Amino acid sequence: MKQSKFGFTLVELLIVIALLGALAVGLLAALDPFEQLKKGTDTGIRNTVSELQGAAIRYYAIKGYMPWCTEQGTCGIDPHSTRLDSDAASVIIGAMAAAGELKTNFNELAAAYNTKIYMTGSGSDEEPSMKVCFIPQSKAFRADPNTKYTVTAIAVDDPTTCKGHTNTAGDEGTIPCYWCVM
Repeated sequence: MKQSKFGFTLVELLIVIALLGALAVGLLAALDPFEQLKKGTDTGIRNTVSELQGAAIRYYAIKGYMPWCTEQGTCGIDPHSTRLDSDAASVIIGAMAAAGELKTNFNELAAAYNTKIYMTGSGSDEEPSMKVCFIPQSKAFRADPNTKYTVTAIAVDDPTTCKGHTNTAGDEGTIPCYWCVM
């Protein structure tokens, strides 16, 4: 009687499992899950920043003055690098929410980011503006060309000095720069 041999030996199975394990470790190292989490957080903050700045633009389009002013030319609050968790920011966000430009629970929704977002604005008649910024944590956002501002949304003279950017020698920058929407 002839015996046929079906299946794999224990050694063959162990070799295949070891190869699959090595591939999985290599893939995990290539994807860098912590960097992906940072990138996801930065994307959420960027969306909140864009929503806040867009609300200020819409508010100005409707009212004719910025949300930190009571009427055109009369501004009681000067949002100069104002952090989102400050009292001044609460007043500004409250004015935009009252006008229907932000959700009434915007502060609650943005609570995870409120210490990372900064607002700077001008209520002058000549050039009213609102600039909203944050310091990115992920490598991709730090290297983004838009990450080149100070906390007051003034462009850094040499963006290669910003962390994440490289200068001509290939060295990474040393100062934290902000990603801003204006």
